[in-house]
Amino acid sequence: MSDSETRTVGQRVRELRRAAGMSQSDLAVAMGRSESWVSQVERGVQPVERLSILQALADALNVSVRDVRPDAAPAEEVRAEEEQPKSNDLDGLRVALTGHPALGSLFQEAPAEPAPSLADFGRRVEEAWTLAHASSYAALSDHLAKLLPLIEAAVRHAPASERSELHLLRAKAYQVAAASFTRQDQADAAWVAADRALEAAELAGQPLEVVASLFRMAHAFMRQQHMEQAEQAARSAVSVMAPRAEAPACPPQELSLLGAMNLVLAVINAREGNRGRTHEHIDRARAIAARLGEDRNDFDTEFGPTNVEIHAVSTAVELGDAGLALEVAQQVDASGLSPERQSRFLLDVARAHAQRRHVGEATAALLEAEVLAPEQIQDHHLAREVIRDLLQLSGPRVPESLRDLAERSAVV
Repeated sequence: MSDSETRTVGQRVRELRRAAGMSQSDLAVAMGRSESWVSQVERGVQPVERLSILQALADALNVSVRDVRPDAAPAEEVRAEEEQPKSNDLDGLRVALTGHPALGSLFQEAPAEPAPSLADFGRRVEEAWTLAHASSYAALSDHLAKLLPLIEAAVRHAPASERSELHLLRAKAYQVAAASFTRQDQADAAWVAADRALEAAELAGQPLEVVASLFRMAHAFMRQQHMEQAEQAARSAVSVMAPRAEAPACPPQELSLLGAMNLVLAVINAREGNRGRTHEHIDRARAIAARLGEDRNDFDTEFGPTNVEIHAVSTAVELGDAGLALEVAQQVDASGLSPERQSRFLLDVARAHAQRRHVGEATAALLEAEVLAPEQIQDHHLAREVIRDLLQLSGPRVPESLRDLAERSAVV
């Protein structure tokens, strides 16, 4: 299917959904898919080629397949059914996480292909993090769906001398998956990935990687609104690491993780409306960042002075302190961070402006964020909420740039 055909099918699905009086969430439930997947179909990002998927869409919308794709001749439909389309969401990665990761190995089955070298595995894991930080989730899904089974098979057949390193790489790969699922509102899969990362880190004999896995798990719990479990995950790490950080020679990697966990606790308390505890954890993280003296990226947490101030903005927005959020944001230069972190910062700036009813400023921040990480802004539930709020605030005179953004994000 060409790009123009993909866009046409997406536009038709959106029109049929609206005509049926369904939200994207309604259609996602009817399809057994994520809301993100429906959004990407409607925006022409996710191709719909297989007959079974076209039929499922038609059934969910209570229309015929030809209503979804008028040019679909029977021969075309058969060929489309036989073809395997390239994954364009995290659905392929979800499938890769399903079941036992290497069941054949338990029955002494040899790997289907030779295992890559440790160095090659390392490069592939780093590439996964690069894709995640760029919010390139379509490419990441394909990448990890191929990489994870290879690592799982390799660690079960490798010489004993290589297993610790393979377990470490396995932990890092699952951490990428957990972080990405969380950002794409798929917290159940994030929880599974984080738990596998934690197990692999312990088998690797890497306690700091265990803490990093707890960091991912805490974020998954937060996205599920399981704040008590998120707080338990974060506090269990802080209770062990805080006394160690009192030593003058505490390694910077440990300080980064301790600071990142304090930021998790700050977010949790902000969402629960606890100003005092929120500021307490922000101040602790700020002190740790000052001790580090620079922005770092230990365990891909991007912890440092800049990230602390970004969280100060985010938590202020959560607490409804838009004025404070915008005041802090003016002092932040996030250009040295990943596109994903810069985009999320701009999303929080947009949320603060929306709270102050600044439609133009909020829209400008969202558009800048979209340039940096389009998939995140067009799919993130918070971005959708801000766009809806801005449309309501605009009344009958919706700025063209905001209307276009709403269309790209399938909000209207």
